[in-house]
Amino acid sequence: MTSESQFITRLQNPASKETAFRELLNLYKERLYWHIRKIVVSHDDADDVLQNTFIKVYRSIDNFKGESKLYSWLYRIATNESITFIKKNAKRLQISDEEHQNNAINNLQADVYFEGDEIQLKLQQAIASLPQKQQLVFNMKYFDNIKYKDMAEILDTSEGALKASYHIAVKKIEGFLTED
Repeated sequence: MTSESQFITRLQNPASKETAFRELLNLYKERLYWHIRKIVVSHDDADDVLQNTFIKVYRSIDNFKGESKLYSWLYRIATNESITFIKKNAKRLQISDEEHQNNAINNLQADVYFEGDEIQLKLQQAIASLPQKQQLVFNMKYFDNIKYKDMAEILDTSEGALKASYHIAVKKIEGFLTED
């Protein structure tokens, strides 16, 4: 039995679930926060989505079959929760998902948790100009250095499609950053 499968067994065992879940939180909280933050942009929104992600993980862990790596499963839930959050907010505000993302980027300078400079802001604007799938692929590859194989599990698509999406995203970002 590998250590991951032992950990999953502890997460699924009512006697050890609480302790194991606290370990899971400590292991993945920060990485998932930054993954979510890159998608939803705002710190407060990222906190909310992270909380929703871990609630969903806690409620669903008994159904985890181990067909993917645990962290791939966690990232998939975090990604889906982030996308759902954006769609729900955009619908509530009666704007498109893209408009919602652009508003979030425009509000980034006012975010007390944003520590970037002008260049960071411009990069975030460039990323926000991409279609959602390209944003996800770019962020996961560029910032999180996630392998295409793992990304394919998380996003449920082929490695070839992900490589193409990343290449296109990089070209679009380069174009955005070099235009005046």
